[in-house]
Amino acid sequence: MKTVAKLITIACLTAAISIPITASARAKKEASPSPAASASASANATASSGKKMVRVVPFHGMISAVDSKAKTFTIAGKDKSRVFKVTDQTAITTSGGAGTMKDLKEKEEVRGSYWKEADGSLQAKTVKLGPPTEEEKAADAARKAKRAEKKAAKASAAASATGSPAATASPSASP
Repeated sequence: MKTVAKLITIACLTAAISIPITASARAKKEASPSPAASASASANATASSGKKMVRVVPFHGMISAVDSKAKTFTIAGKDKSRVFKVTDQTAITTSGGAGTMKDLKEKEEVRGSYWKEADGSLQAKTVKLGPPTEEEKAADAARKAKRAEKKAAKASAAASATGSPAATASPSASP
């Protein structure tokens, strides 16, 4: 009986000592966060303050109109047209290298990425003029093949995890 009381006393003392130590270590960790933690904390703060997170969206099509005064170009779609604003941050490239707003012409193939502004306008982030090069086509095909491999591997892993008869080997009987 005395040993049980000693064990309980030792356990209580150990808990009483370790709780303040872990709490102070946690407080130190929270007081001086790492740069990555502070970046995610600031991202959470902007998300909770009502601002939407920016998501870059790809586009592709033929230019149907260019307005150099307003610095916009339009791509006609099946359902509706989209008007993209070109800013100082927009990276315009042509087959020969860097491009400018003057390089945008009607009936020219264009692709790139944009994000949607708070007012609903579409701001072009990247603009590539002309059809895709052979290198870009090869890189795109390689990316699609890699994605297909990952999908097939994930499907086979899921099939083996469920224990389907086709995926698991049956035990062989020994005479």
